[in-house]
Amino acid sequence: MKKLRFLLSVTNDDNDYQIEQAAVARAAAKKAGIDLDIASAEDNGVVQSQQILARVQSPSGSRPDAILFEPAGSTALPQVARAAATAGIGWAVLSREADYIVEMRAAYRVPVFTVTPNHKEIGRIQGQQLAALLPEGGLVLNIQGPSQSMAAQQRHMGLLETKPESVELRVIKGHWSESSAHKAVSSWLRLSTSRDMQIAAVCAQDDSMAMGARKAFEECAHEGRERWLKVPFLGCDGLSKTGQEWVRRNLLAATVFSAPTAGLAIEIMMQSIKSGTQPTLRTFVATKSIPAIEELASQAVRARATSSR
Repeated sequence: MKKLRFLLSVTNDDNDYQIEQAAVARAAAKKAGIDLDIASAEDNGVVQSQQILARVQSPSGSRPDAILFEPAGSTALPQVARAAATAGIGWAVLSREADYIVEMRAAYRVPVFTVTPNHKEIGRIQGQQLAALLPEGGLVLNIQGPSQSMAAQQRHMGLLETKPESVELRVIKGHWSESSAHKAVSSWLRLSTSRDMQIAAVCAQDDSMAMGARKAFEECAHEGRERWLKVPFLGCDGLSKTGQEWVRRNLLAATVFSAPTAGLAIEIMMQSIKSGTQPTLRTFVATKSIPAIEELASQAVRARATSSR
């Protein structure tokens, strides 16, 4: 069997989760004995589409045997997916759903599947975390991914399902990066109306945006700075060297662990190519609260007892 070549397309190369995606993919590729090319879409769906299509249309000798990608735009590139499958290239969508997958699996012989966390469940966990930390409710600064992102939309829907009615959200949009959240929150802090808001927590849809928000508060010059830095900051992704480490250092009160999808997708793609069979349509990766919800609730009780002395 010839040495296989896979292409991994990540949304960017400066988000901690995307960096981890690339790292676990390289490890899986090395273990499987395949060549792996990695392309960054620079958070641009058009750029991503052009990058992948160029590889699909390249000469057969340099064409990848499989493409694994996390959508950078509002769509999962159905036309590019069909072009890849027509060229005999396996196709895996990472970290989100894609409506066309079922149709493609019936129409083409190449492996076609998704590997994703349950984004609604991630949002539900964040809602449970807020309920544990804020039993009396309060105003939460909610930093979300871009509006066109399906992951951002689903995480928000899940959050609304489980957050207490007494928790009110004030939404700020980021772009899955520390710098985007830092810029957005810094702009919000310059508004005169922000100074009188009694923010009870900051809840971001990924850890990097939570840290960008924290950095903006740290740099804030007005009198609310010390009070705001004492509120709990919540994130998501929970990688061992970033989100989990920030929880250990008390920079974040909590995160939601969401296992990277790229390494598992490479393993599934390899097994499918070797066996000549379609893999499972959809594989969910693990998600969980860090710390556990019960531990968060206990922490909140202890914090209230200390503050009342």
